[in-house]
Amino acid sequence: MKWVLKKFGELTLDELYSILELRSKVFIVEQNCIYNDPDGKDQVAWHLIGMEEDQLIAYSRILPPGVVYTDPAIGRVVTSPVKRKSGLGRELMNRSIKHCQELFGKTSITLSAQAYLKKFYESLGFSAIGDEYLDDGIPHIKMTSKPS
Repeated sequence: MKWVLKKFGELTLDELYSILELRSKVFIVEQNCIYNDPDGKDQVAWHLIGMEEDQLIAYSRILPPGVVYTDPAIGRVVTSPVKRKSGLGRELMNRSIKHCQELFGKTSITLSAQAYLKKFYESLGFSAIGDEYLDDGIPHIKMTSKPS
């Protein structure tokens, strides 16, 4: 397993294609949610890529403070369907949190979690803020971590 963190301009065309393909496969096709995944934030994000045998199997993007929330944000957290229930999602989030702290210091991190994953994110130190809301027809909840 190889992990790489890159800014948008550092991504190869193949890496970018793999990212968009995995995000589309899971967030649009699997979750049957029609929305515009390329949202104009990728260009200011850091992209955490988990590769296994030249296949993208885990991905998240880290956004600087002020892009979505006042805190840095982690989003587009996704693992390949063939790797689910393997602990890869937890490893991906732990690495995302670590990189976020390296980039922006020991600050709070905010994310918009699909509501069914609330307990998972709580186990990583995040707490819900406010009520559930619909984002592209899917229940979500805003969550934040305390600075560590």
